[in-house]
Amino acid sequence: MAIRHDQGIVLRSYPFGEADRVVVLLSPNNGKIRTVAKGVRKTKSRFGGRLEPFTHVDLVLYEGRNLDTITQVAVLEPYPNLRSDLDAVVAAGTMVEAADAVAQEEETSIRLFLLLQRGLKALETGTASQDLITAFLLKLADVVGVAPSLDRCASCGRIDDLHRFSFGGGGAVCDTCRTEGAVRLRDGVTEYLAALAQAELVTLPPSDEALSGEAMGIARRFVEYHLDRKLASLAVME
Repeated sequence: MAIRHDQGIVLRSYPFGEADRVVVLLSPNNGKIRTVAKGVRKTKSRFGGRLEPFTHVDLVLYEGRNLDTITQVAVLEPYPNLRSDLDAVVAAGTMVEAADAVAQEEETSIRLFLLLQRGLKALETGTASQDLITAFLLKLADVVGVAPSLDRCASCGRIDDLHRFSFGGGGAVCDTCRTEGAVRLRDGVTEYLAALAQAELVTLPPSDEALSGEAMGIARRFVEYHLDRKLASLAVME
């Protein structure tokens, strides 16, 4: 057993015993880590509110056989502004839920960690929007190696007449290559998705209300298809 240092963004937590909680974090170096915060459910807990979801923390951990125990915690970024806005909280919840679904334990997750960090910073400094969630989900797909094809047919490589989207087929498809289950897209949606996938989260292109909702729906269904699970946080927005 040994003492080690780590850092991470709190994804979630749940009760453990009478007074403790298991805190699940995303660490850049160690992927998803599960830790125990002793006595955190007590009124006079020494950890206070430092282990709330979305918080970026620095940790000192005592290594255990199954779970490491948090002995010290310091907040690196609390993201106070996003917590005061319901839409931002919902968006942040979607981000951590999606990151939690793809993160692996004991595996370097620097790209995933940085993506989640950038997403939370965008919410902290700006306004939560459908486009921000869409861009995050598309970038998440890229991080895990399933980024959809948006500028050419996922089947034949054609660059025009991309009027349909196949969730199982890997993205936009032309009318010739359409498969069962491929959905018809409004004109401009594939280009809109491509622009969001390439943009920085803090400097997204101007929103188009006519396309924004459909674009988020496509990104959501694509990620859910490849995760084989629903994103419960997004149900609040429906």
